[in-house]
Amino acid sequence: MIILAGTPLGNDDDASPRLRSVLASADVIAAEDTRRLLNLVGRLGVEIHAPVVAYHDHNEVQKAPDLIAAAKAGKTVVMVSDAGMPSVSDPGYRLAALAAQEGVELTVVPGPSAVLTALAISGLASDRFAFEGFVPRKEGERRQIFHQLRHDGRTLIFFESPRRLAETLVDMATEFGADRQAAVARELTKTFEEVQRGCLGELAQWAQQDVKGEISIVVEGDSQSAQSGTVGQDVIDDVRELVDLGVRLKDAAGYVAGRSGLRKNQVYQAVVALSAE
Repeated sequence: MIILAGTPLGNDDDASPRLRSVLASADVIAAEDTRRLLNLVGRLGVEIHAPVVAYHDHNEVQKAPDLIAAAKAGKTVVMVSDAGMPSVSDPGYRLAALAAQEGVELTVVPGPSAVLTALAISGLASDRFAFEGFVPRKEGERRQIFHQLRHDGRTLIFFESPRRLAETLVDMATEFGADRQAAVARELTKTFEEVQRGCLGELAQWAQQDVKGEISIVVEGDSQSAQSGTVGQDVIDDVRELVDLGVRLKDAAGYVAGRSGLRKNQVYQAVVALSAE
């Protein structure tokens, strides 16, 4: 079988007994960074007997079939990323997809997740949320993403480099509004864990200092869209932009509705009604 196993974000005490067990009994271990994996098992006092192979973003396409073949041959293959859950902004997705496609048994050893940890510690609404991954490096792409998400009623979670944190928060304040509530979580579960909460305008000012470490940003959803359920002109304009690019109206309405926390039919009917006028 294939086992995707979650590893600690930074505190070794978060390693589960099951993680220790599967690492010790694995026939093959695929690790995003082999040195970090060997350091981890050393600190945990886990003795591994399996060969450890590198499995990362740059070789995942080539290596996944080899791991599937090993599983088909009767071996237990454990895949771990550097920290947290594999496949969540880390390698593992292609392996899981290929295992499902090939009928290979696939299971998960649940473990720490930076996404859920950041959401929980932010103090923001957790009933509906969306993980948007790493923020684009280029300003134009970054602003475009934030512009598309500005009316999303869900709490939004992003990863960001500390080097670009300040400019990203400025762009968020511009697109989402300086008064939108947010939280910046730094070095989660580690010795110097820190969480800054406030409106985006305040956080953009705070981030002008030298901020270091691994960063997660959690942004409050558009409460007005979520509460009123109304289709604003901005939403209609976004749908029309997609239609102008050749996207079918129903597909465009569905995409924008998902980003805005609205119902697909509600957005579709609003665009049709305005067009009829």
